[in-house]
Amino acid sequence: MFSAIVLVHLEQKLAILPLPGLTAIRMAETNQGMTNSIRMASPQDAEKITALINNAFRPAEGFFLDADRIDLKSVTEFFLKGKFLLGESDAVVAACVYVEVRSERAYLGLLAVDPARQHCGFGSLLMDAAEENCRGLGCRFMDIQVVNLREDLFGFYRSRGYVETGTHPFPTDVKTKLPCHFVEMTKSLIGSSESHPTTNSSSSL
Repeated sequence: MFSAIVLVHLEQKLAILPLPGLTAIRMAETNQGMTNSIRMASPQDAEKITALINNAFRPAEGFFLDADRIDLKSVTEFFLKGKFLLGESDAVVAACVYVEVRSERAYLGLLAVDPARQHCGFGSLLMDAAEENCRGLGCRFMDIQVVNLREDLFGFYRSRGYVETGTHPFPTDVKTKLPCHFVEMTKSLIGSSESHPTTNSSSSL
């Protein structure tokens, strides 16, 4: 799992509300006349999430991949293992990220921003929210994976505290235009809630 993302700095306020077995993060802010918010997704959002991810990945990954990133069945199955955070602009779904808690570790992936709503800060906002969410659930580390061909991303993730820990193959059943593999990265969530630099470039993981 990996994703497209545009990261732009916005000041934000996050409130953490306890839910059974999970933490809900809600944020509201006004930016250029629009109200942006973050909420936990429900399985009823699966179709919107599927369309959003594929629309965000096409321009970011088209140089090495032709296929859709995900289908509805896969998104539905992800709800059985983890949760999606949704970023909304005036109640319209504009961004998403998948988070899966694995004991003291958490996995972050499928981070996507609608191309029509990029440069609104949703990418940065969702990364911060996902990390804070998992930190509040007792996770000590956040793991991501980045396609090695997206060389522009590594400096940004290093600046957020992520470090390379290994590699693994790209799925063999996915046809690519260029040879590629995943680079595994991880970040300690202990004492790492400070603000991070942002970037305006599209990203994928």
